[in-house]
Amino acid sequence: MIGKDEEERECGSNDMTSRETLPPSSEEKTPRSVTHEVLKNADSSEKVNLSVQNFQHSNYDDLFKDASESESESIFAPGSSFLRDKWSSEDEELAGPSQTIHSELSGLQIVSERELAQLAQVRPLLFNFHEQSVIRDCFNVLEKKVAEYEILQEFLTLDYKNLPDAFNSGNELRNRDKNRYRDILPYDSTRVPLGENKDYINASYIRIVNSGEEYFYIASQGPLPGTTDDFWQMVLENNSNVIVMITREIECGIIKCHHYWPISMKKPLELKNCRIFLENFQILQYFIIRIFQVVKKSTGSSHIVKHLQFTSWPDHGTPASVDGFIKYVRYVRKSHLTGPILVHCSAGVGRTGVFLCVDVVFCAIEKNFPFNIKNIVTQMREQRYGMIQTKEQYFFCYKVVLQVLKKLLTLD
Repeated sequence: MIGKDEEERECGSNDMTSRETLPPSSEEKTPRSVTHEVLKNADSSEKVNLSVQNFQHSNYDDLFKDASESESESIFAPGSSFLRDKWSSEDEELAGPSQTIHSELSGLQIVSERELAQLAQVRPLLFNFHEQSVIRDCFNVLEKKVAEYEILQEFLTLDYKNLPDAFNSGNELRNRDKNRYRDILPYDSTRVPLGENKDYINASYIRIVNSGEEYFYIASQGPLPGTTDDFWQMVLENNSNVIVMITREIECGIIKCHHYWPISMKKPLELKNCRIFLENFQILQYFIIRIFQVVKKSTGSSHIVKHLQFTSWPDHGTPASVDGFIKYVRYVRKSHLTGPILVHCSAGVGRTGVFLCVDVVFCAIEKNFPFNIKNIVTQMREQRYGMIQTKEQYFFCYKVVLQVLKKLLTLD
Protein backbone atom coordinates (compact mmCIF):
# COMPACT_ATOMS: atom_id res chain seq x y z
CA MET A 1 0.00 0.00 0.00
CA ILE A 2 0.97 3.61 -0.20
CA GLY A 3 2.10 4.25 3.32
CA LYS A 4 3.30 7.80 3.77
CA ASP A 5 1.43 11.04 3.59
CA GLU A 6 1.66 12.71 0.20
CA GLU A 7 3.01 15.87 1.82
CA GLU A 8 5.59 14.11 3.98
CA ARG A 9 7.09 11.93 1.31
CA GLU A 10 7.56 14.79 -1.10
CA CYS A 11 9.67 16.67 1.43
CA GLY A 12 12.30 13.96 0.92
CA SER A 13 12.21 13.81 -2.85
CA ASN A 14 13.05 16.02 -5.79
CA ASP A 15 10.66 17.04 -8.56
CA MET A 16 12.61 15.56 -11.44
CA THR A 17 11.57 14.47 -14.88
CA SER A 18 14.44 12.06 -15.39
CA ARG A 19 13.21 8.53 -14.91
CA GLU A 20 16.53 7.49 -13.40
CA THR A 21 16.03 9.94 -10.50
CA LEU A 22 12.25 10.00 -10.46
CA PRO A 23 11.11 10.22 -6.81
CA PRO A 24 8.82 7.73 -5.17
CA SER A 25 5.51 9.12 -4.01
CA SER A 26 4.98 6.90 -1.06
CA GLU A 27 8.08 5.53 0.50
CA GLU A 28 11.76 6.27 0.89
CA LYS A 29 12.96 2.83 -0.06
CA THR A 30 14.93 1.42 -2.93
CA PRO A 31 13.49 2.77 -6.20
CA ARG A 32 11.52 0.33 -8.27
CA SER A 33 9.29 0.53 -11.28
CA VAL A 34 5.58 0.00 -10.87
CA THR A 35 4.14 -3.16 -12.32
CA HIS A 36 0.84 -4.84 -11.75
CA GLU A 37 2.63 -7.79 -10.20
CA VAL A 38 4.58 -5.65 -7.74
CA LEU A 39 1.50 -3.79 -6.51
CA LYS A 40 -1.05 -6.57 -6.77
CA ASN A 41 -0.98 -7.51 -3.11
CA ALA A 42 -0.39 -4.05 -1.72
CA ASP A 43 -2.45 -1.97 -1.41
CA SER A 44 -21.03 14.58 -13.46
CA SER A 45 -23.17 12.56 -14.42
CA GLU A 46 -23.23 13.83 -17.96
CA LYS A 47 -21.40 12.66 -21.06
CA VAL A 48 -18.48 14.90 -21.93
CA ASN A 49 -19.13 17.36 -24.72
CA LEU A 50 -15.89 17.86 -26.59
CA SER A 51 -16.95 21.04 -28.38
CA VAL A 52 -15.67 24.45 -27.31
CA GLN A 53 -17.25 27.86 -27.75
CA ASN A 54 -16.18 30.09 -30.62
CA PHE A 55 -15.90 33.78 -29.87
CA GLN A 56 -13.34 36.57 -30.04
CA HIS A 57 -11.05 37.39 -27.14
CA SER A 58 -12.57 40.86 -26.74
CA ASN A 59 -16.23 39.79 -26.56
CA TYR A 60 -16.71 37.46 -23.67
CA ASP A 61 -17.17 39.57 -20.51
CA ASP A 62 -20.65 38.22 -19.81
CA LEU A 63 -19.35 34.67 -19.68
CA PHE A 64 -17.62 35.36 -16.40
CA LYS A 65 -20.77 36.21 -14.49
CA ASP A 66 -22.28 33.18 -12.83
CA ALA A 67 -26.05 33.17 -13.25
CA SER A 68 -26.53 32.45 -9.57
CA GLU A 69 -24.35 35.29 -8.31
CA SER A 70 -25.95 38.30 -6.64
CA GLU A 71 -27.09 41.21 -8.74
CA SER A 72 -24.79 43.52 -6.80
CA GLU A 73 -21.81 41.86 -8.51
CA SER A 74 -23.15 42.14 -12.03
CA ILE A 75 -21.21 45.37 -12.60
CA PHE A 76 -17.88 43.53 -12.65
CA ALA A 77 -16.37 42.90 -16.08
CA PRO A 78 -13.24 40.79 -15.51
CA GLY A 79 -12.05 41.04 -19.09
CA SER A 80 -12.31 44.80 -19.33
CA SER A 81 -9.48 47.07 -20.40
CA PHE A 82 -10.07 49.09 -17.21
CA LEU A 83 -8.79 46.18 -15.18
CA ARG A 84 -5.81 45.60 -17.46
CA ASP A 85 -4.77 49.29 -17.40
CA LYS A 86 -5.22 49.66 -13.66
CA TRP A 87 -2.48 47.23 -12.64
CA SER A 88 1.23 47.77 -12.29
CA SER A 89 3.52 44.98 -13.46
CA GLU A 90 4.50 44.27 -9.87
CA ASP A 91 0.89 43.76 -8.84
CA GLU A 92 0.20 41.51 -11.81
CA GLU A 93 3.05 39.16 -11.01
CA LEU A 94 1.54 38.67 -7.56
CA ALA A 95 -1.54 37.24 -9.21
CA GLY A 96 0.27 34.09 -10.19
CA PRO A 97 2.04 32.27 -7.35
CA SER A 98 0.01 30.78 -4.51
CA GLN A 99 1.69 32.78 -1.78
CA THR A 100 -0.18 34.69 0.91
CA ILE A 101 -1.10 38.08 -0.53
CA HIS A 102 -3.17 40.89 0.93
CA SER A 103 -6.66 40.92 -0.53
CA GLU A 104 -6.26 44.53 -1.72
CA LEU A 105 -4.02 43.23 -4.49
CA SER A 106 -6.75 41.00 -5.87
CA GLY A 107 -8.60 41.62 -9.11
CA LEU A 108 -12.26 42.52 -9.21
CA GLN A 109 -14.44 40.58 -6.80
CA ILE A 110 -15.74 37.26 -8.10
CA VAL A 111 -17.46 35.96 -4.98
CA SER A 112 -18.23 37.52 -1.59
CA GLU A 113 -17.54 36.06 1.82
CA ARG A 114 -21.27 36.21 2.44
CA GLU A 115 -21.95 33.98 -0.56
CA LEU A 116 -19.28 31.51 0.56
CA ALA A 117 -20.81 31.36 4.02
CA GLN A 118 -24.19 30.61 2.47
CA LEU A 119 -22.70 27.89 0.28
CA ALA A 120 -21.13 26.27 3.33
CA GLN A 121 -24.62 25.67 4.73
CA VAL A 122 -25.35 22.35 3.02
CA ARG A 123 -29.15 22.04 2.99
CA PRO A 124 -31.17 18.95 2.06
CA LEU A 125 -34.08 19.31 -0.34
CA LEU A 126 -36.36 17.97 2.37
CA PHE A 127 -35.81 18.81 6.00
CA ASN A 128 -38.97 17.66 7.72
CA PHE A 129 -39.13 15.80 11.02
CA HIS A 130 -38.44 12.43 9.39
CA GLU A 131 -35.41 13.71 7.48
CA GLN A 132 -34.03 15.41 10.58
CA SER A 133 -34.35 12.09 12.39
CA VAL A 134 -32.47 10.32 9.58
CA ILE A 135 -29.70 12.93 9.68
CA ARG A 136 -29.45 12.66 13.45
CA ASP A 137 -29.13 8.87 13.24
CA CYS A 138 -26.44 9.21 10.57
CA PHE A 139 -24.56 11.73 12.71
CA ASN A 140 -24.70 9.42 15.73
CA VAL A 141 -23.42 6.43 13.75
CA LEU A 142 -20.50 8.37 12.28
CA GLU A 143 -19.63 9.98 15.61
CA LYS A 144 -19.60 6.57 17.28
CA LYS A 145 -17.25 5.23 14.61
CA VAL A 146 -14.87 8.10 15.28
CA ALA A 147 -15.04 7.76 19.05
CA GLU A 148 -14.42 4.02 19.02
CA TYR A 149 -11.59 4.14 16.46
CA GLU A 150 -13.58 2.06 13.97
CA ILE A 151 -12.43 4.38 11.19
CA LEU A 152 -8.86 3.15 11.44
CA GLN A 153 -9.91 -0.47 11.01
CA GLU A 154 -12.20 0.54 8.16
CA PHE A 155 -9.32 2.31 6.42
CA LEU A 156 -7.00 -0.66 6.88
CA THR A 157 -9.51 -3.04 5.28
CA LEU A 158 -9.39 -0.90 2.15
CA ASP A 159 -5.69 -1.74 1.75
CA TYR A 160 -6.40 -5.39 1.06
CA LYS A 161 -8.45 -4.79 -2.05
CA ASN A 162 -6.94 -6.39 -5.12
CA LEU A 163 -5.76 -4.12 -7.89
CA PRO A 164 -8.18 -4.35 -10.80
CA ASP A 165 -5.91 -3.47 -13.71
CA ALA A 166 -2.41 -3.00 -15.12
CA PHE A 167 -0.21 0.11 -15.50
CA ASN A 168 1.32 -0.69 -18.88
CA SER A 169 0.95 2.74 -20.50
CA GLY A 170 2.55 4.57 -17.59
CA ASN A 171 5.45 2.12 -17.55
CA GLU A 172 6.27 2.46 -21.25
CA LEU A 173 9.76 3.87 -21.70
CA ARG A 174 8.52 6.85 -23.73
CA ASN A 175 6.06 7.80 -20.98
CA ARG A 176 8.15 7.41 -17.85
CA ASP A 177 9.38 11.01 -17.92
CA LYS A 178 5.75 12.12 -17.87
CA ASN A 179 5.21 10.70 -14.38
CA ARG A 180 5.93 12.82 -11.33
CA TYR A 181 6.31 9.75 -9.10
CA ARG A 182 7.25 6.28 -10.22
CA ASP A 183 4.68 4.49 -8.04
CA ILE A 184 1.61 6.59 -8.87
CA LEU A 185 0.41 5.59 -12.33
CA PRO A 186 -3.06 5.46 -13.92
CA TYR A 187 -4.74 2.15 -14.68
CA ASP A 188 -4.78 1.45 -18.41
CA SER A 189 -8.56 1.02 -18.36
CA THR A 190 -9.30 4.44 -16.84
CA ARG A 191 -6.43 6.63 -18.03
CA VAL A 192 -7.33 9.81 -19.92
CA PRO A 193 -6.24 9.45 -23.59
CA LEU A 194 -5.05 12.51 -25.51
CA GLY A 195 -5.86 13.15 -29.16
CA GLU A 196 -6.48 10.69 -31.95
CA ASN A 197 -3.38 8.69 -31.01
CA LYS A 198 -4.58 8.31 -27.41
CA ASP A 199 -1.32 9.70 -26.06
CA TYR A 200 -0.39 9.33 -22.40
CA ILE A 201 -0.92 11.66 -19.47
CA ASN A 202 -0.86 10.69 -15.80
CA ALA A 203 -4.57 11.25 -15.20
CA SER A 204 -7.58 9.00 -14.62
CA TYR A 205 -11.29 9.20 -15.27
CA ILE A 206 -13.21 8.55 -12.07
CA ARG A 207 -16.94 7.93 -11.96
CA ILE A 208 -18.54 7.58 -8.54
CA VAL A 209 -22.10 6.26 -8.35
CA ASN A 210 -24.23 7.00 -5.30
CA SER A 211 -27.99 6.31 -5.08
CA GLY A 212 -28.17 5.93 -8.85
CA GLU A 213 -26.44 9.24 -9.65
CA GLU A 214 -23.00 9.44 -11.23
CA TYR A 215 -20.35 12.02 -10.39
CA PHE A 216 -17.67 12.45 -13.04
CA TYR A 217 -14.11 13.61 -12.38
CA ILE A 218 -10.59 13.56 -13.74
CA ALA A 219 -7.94 12.89 -11.08
CA SER A 220 -4.53 14.04 -12.29
CA GLN A 221 -1.00 14.50 -11.03
CA GLY A 222 0.23 18.09 -10.86
CA PRO A 223 1.70 19.11 -14.23
CA LEU A 224 5.44 18.88 -14.82
CA PRO A 225 7.29 21.38 -17.06
CA GLY A 226 7.21 18.79 -19.85
CA THR A 227 3.52 17.92 -19.46
CA THR A 228 1.97 21.40 -19.29
CA ASP A 229 0.90 21.31 -22.96
CA ASP A 230 -0.62 17.87 -22.40
CA PHE A 231 -2.49 19.10 -19.33
CA TRP A 232 -4.18 21.96 -21.17
CA GLN A 233 -4.93 19.67 -24.11
CA MET A 234 -6.76 17.43 -21.63
CA VAL A 235 -8.75 20.40 -20.32
CA LEU A 236 -9.88 21.35 -23.82
CA GLU A 237 -10.61 17.86 -25.10
CA ASN A 238 -12.77 17.11 -22.08
CA ASN A 239 -14.47 20.51 -22.07
CA SER A 240 -13.76 20.90 -18.34
CA ASN A 241 -14.62 24.36 -17.05
CA VAL A 242 -13.22 23.86 -13.52
CA ILE A 243 -9.69 22.99 -12.39
CA VAL A 244 -9.31 22.09 -8.72
CA MET A 245 -5.74 22.50 -7.45
CA ILE A 246 -5.12 21.32 -3.88
CA THR A 247 -1.46 22.13 -3.41
CA ARG A 248 0.95 25.02 -3.52
CA GLU A 249 3.72 25.01 -6.09
CA ILE A 250 6.37 24.57 -3.39
CA GLU A 251 5.84 22.94 -0.01
CA CYS A 252 8.47 21.98 2.54
CA GLY A 253 11.04 23.47 0.16
CA ILE A 254 10.16 20.94 -2.57
CA ILE A 255 8.46 21.59 -5.91
CA LYS A 256 5.08 19.86 -5.86
CA CYS A 257 3.57 21.26 -9.03
CA HIS A 258 4.85 23.22 -12.00
CA HIS A 259 3.44 26.73 -12.41
CA TYR A 260 1.28 25.99 -15.45
CA TRP A 261 -0.74 29.22 -15.76
CA PRO A 262 0.01 32.87 -16.66
CA ILE A 263 0.94 35.26 -13.85
CA SER A 264 0.24 38.49 -15.72
CA MET A 265 -3.06 39.87 -16.94
CA LYS A 266 -1.22 41.54 -19.81
CA LYS A 267 0.94 38.67 -20.97
CA PRO A 268 -0.66 35.31 -21.82
CA LEU A 269 1.04 31.96 -21.38
CA GLU A 270 2.15 30.76 -24.81
CA LEU A 271 1.99 27.01 -25.30
CA LYS A 272 2.41 24.81 -28.35
CA ASN A 273 -1.25 24.54 -29.26
CA CYS A 274 -2.98 27.16 -27.17
CA ARG A 275 -2.65 30.57 -25.57
CA ILE A 276 -3.90 31.14 -22.01
CA PHE A 277 -5.06 34.52 -20.74
CA LEU A 278 -5.48 35.40 -17.07
CA GLU A 279 -8.67 37.48 -17.06
CA ASN A 280 -9.37 37.97 -13.38
CA PHE A 281 -8.49 36.59 -9.98
CA GLN A 282 -9.49 36.89 -6.35
CA ILE A 283 -7.45 35.91 -3.30
CA LEU A 284 -9.52 34.60 -0.42
CA GLN A 285 -8.54 33.38 3.03
CA TYR A 286 -8.40 29.70 2.08
CA PHE A 287 -8.16 29.63 -1.71
CA ILE A 288 -7.49 31.62 -4.86
CA ILE A 289 -9.91 31.98 -7.77
CA ARG A 290 -8.46 32.58 -11.24
CA ILE A 291 -10.41 33.02 -14.47
CA PHE A 292 -8.64 31.86 -17.63
CA GLN A 293 -9.53 32.06 -21.27
CA VAL A 294 -7.87 29.27 -23.25
CA VAL A 295 -7.60 29.99 -26.98
CA LYS A 296 -6.74 27.21 -29.43
CA LYS A 297 -4.19 28.53 -31.91
CA SER A 298 -5.39 26.33 -34.77
CA THR A 299 -9.03 27.46 -34.71
CA GLY A 300 -9.22 30.56 -32.52
CA SER A 301 -11.92 28.87 -30.44
CA SER A 302 -12.02 29.82 -26.78
CA HIS A 303 -12.80 28.05 -23.55
CA ILE A 304 -13.38 29.69 -20.17
CA VAL A 305 -11.88 27.92 -17.15
CA LYS A 306 -12.19 28.64 -13.43
CA HIS A 307 -9.00 27.68 -11.63
CA LEU A 308 -9.60 27.16 -7.90
CA GLN A 309 -6.45 26.66 -5.82
CA PHE A 310 -6.78 25.66 -2.18
CA THR A 311 -3.80 27.23 -0.41
CA SER A 312 -4.48 26.22 3.20
CA TRP A 313 -3.49 22.57 3.17
CA PRO A 314 -0.46 22.34 5.47
CA ASP A 315 2.86 20.77 4.53
CA HIS A 316 1.99 17.89 6.84
CA GLY A 317 -1.35 16.47 7.94
CA THR A 318 -4.74 17.94 7.04
CA PRO A 319 -6.26 21.45 7.13
CA ALA A 320 -6.86 22.98 10.55
CA SER A 321 -9.98 24.73 9.30
CA VAL A 322 -12.78 22.38 8.35
CA ASP A 323 -15.02 25.34 7.48
CA GLY A 324 -12.50 26.68 4.96
CA PHE A 325 -12.38 23.38 3.11
CA ILE A 326 -16.19 23.10 3.14
CA LYS A 327 -16.48 26.53 1.52
CA TYR A 328 -13.92 25.53 -1.08
CA VAL A 329 -15.62 22.25 -2.03
CA ARG A 330 -19.02 23.92 -2.20
CA TYR A 331 -17.74 26.74 -4.39
CA VAL A 332 -16.17 24.24 -6.78
CA ARG A 333 -19.50 22.43 -7.13
CA LYS A 334 -21.32 25.74 -7.72
CA SER A 335 -18.79 26.70 -10.40
CA HIS A 336 -19.04 23.42 -12.34
CA LEU A 337 -20.82 23.72 -15.69
CA THR A 338 -19.29 21.40 -18.29
CA GLY A 339 -17.15 18.28 -18.54
CA PRO A 340 -15.65 16.32 -15.66
CA ILE A 341 -14.32 18.32 -12.71
CA LEU A 342 -10.53 18.17 -13.08
CA VAL A 343 -8.83 17.70 -9.71
CA HIS A 344 -5.11 17.52 -8.93
CA CYS A 345 -2.73 17.85 -6.02
CA SER A 346 0.86 16.70 -6.52
CA ALA A 347 0.50 12.95 -7.08
CA GLY A 348 -3.23 13.16 -7.76
CA VAL A 349 -4.35 10.61 -5.18
CA GLY A 350 -4.20 11.86 -1.57
CA ARG A 351 -5.77 15.29 -1.27
CA THR A 352 -7.49 14.71 -4.59
CA GLY A 353 -9.24 11.67 -3.12
CA VAL A 354 -10.37 13.65 -0.07
CA PHE A 355 -11.94 16.28 -2.32
CA LEU A 356 -13.82 13.75 -4.44
CA CYS A 357 -15.15 11.89 -1.41
CA VAL A 358 -16.38 15.01 0.38
CA ASP A 359 -17.96 16.45 -2.78
CA VAL A 360 -19.99 13.29 -3.39
CA VAL A 361 -21.16 13.21 0.24
CA PHE A 362 -22.24 16.86 0.14
CA CYS A 363 -24.28 16.19 -3.01
CA ALA A 364 -25.88 13.18 -1.30
CA ILE A 365 -26.85 15.25 1.75
CA GLU A 366 -28.40 17.91 -0.46
CA LYS A 367 -30.56 15.32 -2.19
CA ASN A 368 -31.49 13.36 0.94
CA PHE A 369 -29.53 10.38 -0.38
CA PRO A 370 -27.77 7.88 1.89
CA PHE A 371 -23.99 7.66 1.57
CA ASN A 372 -21.17 5.37 2.60
CA ILE A 373 -17.69 6.85 2.78
CA LYS A 374 -15.97 3.48 2.58
CA ASN A 375 -17.91 2.60 -0.56
CA ILE A 376 -17.05 5.93 -2.17
CA VAL A 377 -13.34 5.46 -1.48
CA THR A 378 -13.49 1.87 -2.73
CA GLN A 379 -14.97 3.07 -6.03
CA MET A 380 -12.22 5.66 -6.38
CA ARG A 381 -9.46 3.15 -5.73
CA GLU A 382 -10.85 0.81 -8.35
CA GLN A 383 -10.25 3.58 -10.90
CA ARG A 384 -7.00 5.17 -9.66
CA TYR A 385 -4.50 3.48 -7.39
CA GLY A 386 -4.01 4.85 -3.87
CA MET A 387 -6.87 7.34 -3.67
CA ILE A 388 -6.84 8.79 -0.13
CA GLN A 389 -3.39 7.73 1.00
CA THR A 390 -3.36 8.02 4.77
CA LYS A 391 -5.55 7.35 7.77
CA GLU A 392 -5.34 11.06 8.59
CA GLN A 393 -6.86 11.95 5.22
CA TYR A 394 -9.53 9.29 5.67
CA PHE A 395 -10.36 10.61 9.13
CA PHE A 396 -10.53 14.16 7.74
CA CYS A 397 -13.31 13.07 5.38
CA TYR A 398 -15.34 11.95 8.39
CA LYS A 399 -14.47 15.12 10.30
CA VAL A 400 -15.73 17.34 7.46
CA VAL A 401 -18.96 15.39 7.05
CA LEU A 402 -19.65 15.38 10.80
CA GLN A 403 -19.20 19.15 10.86
CA VAL A 404 -21.82 19.60 8.14
CA LEU A 405 -24.28 17.24 9.82
CA LYS A 406 -23.70 18.91 13.17
CA LYS A 407 -24.59 22.30 11.72
CA LEU A 408 -27.74 20.84 10.20
CA LEU A 409 -28.80 19.61 13.60
CA THR A 410 -27.93 22.98 15.17
CA LEU A 411 -25.69 21.28 17.71
CA ASP A 412 -23.01 23.95 17.62
